[in-house]
Amino acid sequence: MGTLEASTGTSTEAGTGIGTQTPEQALATLSDMTQHLVPIQVEEHLARIAKAQAYMQSHKIDAIYLNAGTNLTYFTGMKWYASERMVGAILPAKGEVQYIAPHFEIGSLNGFKVIDGPIHGWQEHENPYCLFVEVLEGLGIAKTATIGIDESAQFFIFDGINKAQEGLTLINAQEVTAHCRMHKSDNELALMQGAMDMTLAVHQATASMLYPGITTTEVEAFIEQAHQKVGAPGNYFCIVLFGVATSFPHGVKDPQTLNEGDVVLIDTGCKVHDYISDITRTYVFGQPTSRQRQFWNNEKAAQLAAFNAAKLGAPCEDVDAAARQYLASQGLGPEYQTPGCPHRTGHGIGLDIHEWPYLVGGNKTPLATGMCFSNEPMLVIPNEFGIRLEDHFYMTDDGPRWFTQPSESIDNPFGLAETVT
Repeated sequence: MGTLEASTGTSTEAGTGIGTQTPEQALATLSDMTQHLVPIQVEEHLARIAKAQAYMQSHKIDAIYLNAGTNLTYFTGMKWYASERMVGAILPAKGEVQYIAPHFEIGSLNGFKVIDGPIHGWQEHENPYCLFVEVLEGLGIAKTATIGIDESAQFFIFDGINKAQEGLTLINAQEVTAHCRMHKSDNELALMQGAMDMTLAVHQATASMLYPGITTTEVEAFIEQAHQKVGAPGNYFCIVLFGVATSFPHGVKDPQTLNEGDVVLIDTGCKVHDYISDITRTYVFGQPTSRQRQFWNNEKAAQLAAFNAAKLGAPCEDVDAAARQYLASQGLGPEYQTPGCPHRTGHGIGLDIHEWPYLVGGNKTPLATGMCFSNEPMLVIPNEFGIRLEDHFYMTDDGPRWFTQPSESIDNPFGLAETVT
């Protein structure tokens, strides 16, 4: 990717750290931040399998099917993409993993294999779902067994298995996968911390290179370069919005051009050893109006109210309720009405950017050590602007802990020391 051309124009009234240098200067402040990060090792995959098998045995689930994707990666370490062909693994309640794949892919899959287990191949003219049933029978699993199907598997896979079997009880494997994946290990937390630190550094560099007339497309290109500079493959995702477009939580179709006084909303993340970051920063390019400042402060207070409500053993819905109760006290909402917060307060994160559990009304899941969440009770002011401050926290034995410290203020979003001139 080519280097962005430097701008000669900067805002004279931008907040601290906003519009202070050229894109080239901003990129020069970044360097590789991944040297200390260690990918998940075989021993951890084996421990995950053991945990899942213990759960299956105690809940009378005879096996689960893991489809190509993050569930397959989480338990076996194998990285493969979901497609129109059945590629995955059977994880029995007892015994070793059994892989199922097209015969012509076995050589490739052996190269991606981390956890031992036979690969059962099917030729293109054969029915992989009949093979699935045959593998179960070969494991001694009864024809009346209970089998969990990966919740992320395409419907055609479930349908194919269902048509090939007689007597099996097919259930959602989420009961098992979520039980394991929602509680992060120390190494998972370290990888996520590294990814979050990288993206926060990218956010700070991005704010510094904004100038009047830059487009959202150019900013996205810079963020791609910046994530590569800190050691990521690039952006895992990137949303850049200016002005009224910031009132649309996940963006608009057309790019925008930056003007003085615009609200800037940037939501981006990267992936490091399969684990994902996801941080949003919102600020004003130029001097904030009293109305922009008011809602920015409301957003920051709602985010803090949610964080303070995250108590071990409390249901996830309490965190969402705390943010909404604060916003309602300020005349916003109520509930999902706008002006106010139109979506849940947060989501889990890990190998997937959105995973269990969710901080949303009705979710009774108790908060427990190792759970990770976004905290983003976004404010939408229709036809004006939106304010989203998104940081993530994880639950420890002593309560919630931030991965990244929340934005300091609308004038100094990154908490930088002001330079006296």
